[in-house]
Amino acid sequence: MLNAGLFFAAGLGTRMAPLTDNRPKPLIEVGGTTLLDHALDLGDAAGIAPQVVNIHYLPDMIATHVAHRPVRLSDERDALLETGGGLRKARPLLGPGPVFTMNTDAVWDGPNPFDMLRAGWDGGRMEALLLCVPLERALGHPGRGDFTFAADGRIDYGPGPIYTGAQIIDPAVLDEIDDDAFSMRLAWDRLIARGTCYGLTYAGRWCDVGRPECLDLAESLLR
Repeated sequence: MLNAGLFFAAGLGTRMAPLTDNRPKPLIEVGGTTLLDHALDLGDAAGIAPQVVNIHYLPDMIATHVAHRPVRLSDERDALLETGGGLRKARPLLGPGPVFTMNTDAVWDGPNPFDMLRAGWDGGRMEALLLCVPLERALGHPGRGDFTFAADGRIDYGPGPIYTGAQIIDPAVLDEIDDDAFSMRLAWDRLIARGTCYGLTYAGRWCDVGRPECLDLAESLLR
């Protein structure tokens, strides 16, 4: 069963400065709970295990914060590897086969995103399934959107729904990339080109908590 999940928590949080001058962004609180705990709690509710958290910026703070949880740490202290490189480094901790990944700078109001992704996954035709949300149900995220959807669910880059930061992906595609540090987009480029990258529309509301001005929006979403 598809259960393993990587929670991205290694970033520098530069967009959230000055709040991230002395703490990593995943430890900023919304509604009395850290962003990281919001994400891990969703994982707990959906039976995500093992749960892997990658660390780089102020890593000891995150390690201490999750010490009471049965999470595995993927240590990137030596070099920040971005999302694609971070997933590749974490593969031995995640185990074989497709995995969930989730950014830890968002809050959700609606169905559990992991449950939605698991229900929509078809490993026979998909190498990635990205959870996206329409602009009208996305808070704190400026811009035109990220992806266009074909009738069969395949996606391509373009104005349309926003990527929520949650997906299922088969990490085998990472073997095709030589770089050590690289964005997940390099993997998506390959999957989109061969028609195995799909999208799924999130059925609730979602808030990007990447900047200080988004905190009030996130708080309102949780009320």
